[in-house]
Amino acid sequence: MIEVRASAKQLLGMPPARFLRDYWQKQPLLVRGAFRAFTDPLTPNDLAGLACEPSALSRLILHDAKRDRWTLRNGPFDAADFGKLPQRDWTLLVQDVDKWDADVRALLPRFGFLPSWRIDDVMISYAVDGGSVGAHVDQYDVFLLQGLGRRRWAISTDANAPKAFRDDAEIKLLREFAPTHEWVLDPGDMLYLPPGVPHHGIAIGECLTYSIGMRAPSRAELLVDFAETFAAEWPEDERFGDADLSPANGDGEIDYAAFERVLRAMPWLRVGDAAAFRAWFASYVTRYRSTLTAVPRARKITDTELARAVAADAEVMRNPWSRVAWFRAGRDARLFVAGAEFVCSVAFARLIGASTPFPLARIAAARDRLALRNLVDAGHLSLSTPRRGRR
Repeated sequence: MIEVRASAKQLLGMPPARFLRDYWQKQPLLVRGAFRAFTDPLTPNDLAGLACEPSALSRLILHDAKRDRWTLRNGPFDAADFGKLPQRDWTLLVQDVDKWDADVRALLPRFGFLPSWRIDDVMISYAVDGGSVGAHVDQYDVFLLQGLGRRRWAISTDANAPKAFRDDAEIKLLREFAPTHEWVLDPGDMLYLPPGVPHHGIAIGECLTYSIGMRAPSRAELLVDFAETFAAEWPEDERFGDADLSPANGDGEIDYAAFERVLRAMPWLRVGDAAAFRAWFASYVTRYRSTLTAVPRARKITDTELARAVAADAEVMRNPWSRVAWFRAGRDARLFVAGAEFVCSVAFARLIGASTPFPLARIAAARDRLALRNLVDAGHLSLSTPRRGRR
């Protein structure tokens, strides 16, 4: 089946294990009603406002349908820019919206059946009638969740579909596109596409679409960072994959099966020190495609401040820009946050990796408390209390 209907207990219309076995990185799946009674966490005006922020990654794509010409404009934009746009055939895209908006970030726990370090970002597109980014392919897994309005999606499951790009557009558009399937998605419907599937979405009236994209470093990217880190001398090519994935625990752990997949992505690599290899990958994947970094505190947290926070029942919150992954090393964990390494307990690593707030009082072990202090000082964690708010 390529189309299923979700139930109250099953986002994917099936158990996660079945989805990972039969669809993940293998074939598309349309899930009707994946998010029941879906309510948009932001408005088109909110998205336009974010597109005006200097540090936000935003784009405008306009299509002159009569001449079949495509125009790309990069942000940041001014509010006046939107007043000059035509009535139809344009799209605004903003990446990493989950880092800016907590309500958008709240969508991600629904994808907890995937390793959290595999999730890249939530990109949101707002389109007016006829708005589109053209027929194209992505080199990563993506879940396309329909919000406001409706969008017509066309895809091709033909293994021999041509994938040559047009040479007359600033964006990578397919020169030829012959769809094998077409649907109209309503709010709450979700389309999953594995890498390399040609697709084309066109807005029917104004609409919002949420693209939950996965991190998929190419073999070349893996090699370059590995070589820079270890001054090694090995060749390159292709992409990381985990088509045999089992459901994750949602705590950021990189299991040993994942490390084996990374090695398969680099078949020319001989690893003499397995621990060093794992540390490199965990450091790399928590830095990969990160556009902004945490801002360190102006001064380090003191013993007195920490004691007061414990007494005030403070909660620990993670900076949404700080990516986390960890792996087991004997009875301990090696925790990586934005590339930096910390040795801690498995329990502490799980708390940080889960990305949900937790009571500061749960951190009792001396080395875990030291790791927490370092993470707070670096801006990766913050302490929130009912009286003082976020520090």
